[in-house]
Amino acid sequence: MTVPRTLVDVTAVPSDRRGVGRYIDELIAAFDEPVIVACQAHDAEHYRRLAPTAEVLPQEGIRGVGARLLWEQFRLPAVARRARASVIHSPHYTLPLFTRRARVVTFHDATFFSDPGVHTRFKRVFFRSWIRLAGRLARVIIVPSHATASELDRFTRRRRGLSYVVIHHGVDRKLFHPPTPEAVTAAAVTLGLGSSGWIGFLGTIEPRKNLPQLLKAYQKLVQGWDAAWGDVMPLAIAGGAGWGEAITDDIAAVSEPGRVISLGYVGLDLVPAFLGGATILAYPSLGEGFGLPVLEAMACGSTVLTTRRLALPEVGGDAVAYSEPDAPALAATMARLLSDPVERASLARMGAARAEEFTWTRTASHHLECYRVAGAS
Repeated sequence: MTVPRTLVDVTAVPSDRRGVGRYIDELIAAFDEPVIVACQAHDAEHYRRLAPTAEVLPQEGIRGVGARLLWEQFRLPAVARRARASVIHSPHYTLPLFTRRARVVTFHDATFFSDPGVHTRFKRVFFRSWIRLAGRLARVIIVPSHATASELDRFTRRRRGLSYVVIHHGVDRKLFHPPTPEAVTAAAVTLGLGSSGWIGFLGTIEPRKNLPQLLKAYQKLVQGWDAAWGDVMPLAIAGGAGWGEAITDDIAAVSEPGRVISLGYVGLDLVPAFLGGATILAYPSLGEGFGLPVLEAMACGSTVLTTRRLALPEVGGDAVAYSEPDAPALAATMARLLSDPVERASLARMGAARAEEFTWTRTASHHLECYRVAGAS
C-alpha cells in the first residue's frame, strides 16, 4: 500500500542534535519513500542533504518554545493543507489540536509520570497534559520500547481501540563501530584523556543520568584501586548541560589519585573512539524510554555498565553489565569489570553483535507502516 502524503514536523529539533534530534534525523535519512519535512529555516539545507527525495518546507520566525507551540497550533495545519498532506507526524509529544489531518505522535518515555523528580515542575505539568491529550487525538502513537508502552498504560488511559506501536531506535553503523587503535589514540590526545585508559560517560547532564552517584562510585573505586588494574584511570564525562544538575561540588569531592575530566559536548567525529576506547562505559541512568547512548556504545565495542531501569535491559539484553544505581553497587560492578578483562572482552563482543539487530532502516520501515495505517483509518 502506498504511503500517504505525510508531513513530519521537525521544528522542535535542538541545534546540538541530541536525544530527539538524533531520532528525527536518523529516521528521515532512512526513509525509502518521500515525505514532507517542515523544519526551522536554518535547518533546511541540512534536511535536503539528509533526504534528497523529501519535500522540505522551511519555516521562519518560530525560534523559542513558545513561538514553536503557537506555530504548531495555528500555522502547521495550514502548512499541511497547502502541502496536500493527509497525515501529520509530530515526533515529540505535542500535536496540532485543530486539523482534519490524521495525526501520528511519538512519546519518548513516561518519566514525567514515573520519575517526576528528574524533571522541572513546568515540564511535568506540560508533558503530562500533552501525553493525555495527544493520546485521545492521535490515530497512531509510537513509542521506542515495550517498557515505555507499559509505563504509559500504568499512568494514562488510551482511547478505546488504540494501541501503542513499539518501534525501537536504530544505530548508524557507518558512524558507530569499533574504532581502530589509531583512532582511540588520536581521540585520547584531542580530549586530554591520557594513555592509561578511561572510564567514560556520555549523555546529557541532567538528574535522570544519576551522575552524582557515579562520581561517588568513582571516588570509592579510586580509594580501593588495585595495582593489577594499571594506573588509575580518569572518569571522563561527555555531554552537554541539561537542567538542574550541578555536579561541580561532586567533581570537586573526588580526591587524588582520582581525576574527573568534564568534556562538555563532544562532536560526533570523536564519539565512536571515545566510546569504544573506554575501558568501561558507565551509563547509570535512573530510567530511559530507550537508551540510545547504550546502543551506540555497544555498536562501538564498549564494555557497557548500566542499570535495569525501564527500557535499558530491552536495549542491552545479556550484552551489558548491570548494577543498581547507587554508588556502592556501581563501584563494586566497576571493580569486578576492571578485575576481569575476559568478561569485559566478552561483553564488548556480544554488545557489538547485539547492536547489529537495531537498524534505522527497520525503524523507518515501521514508521512508514504507521503512516499507512493512520492514512487509511
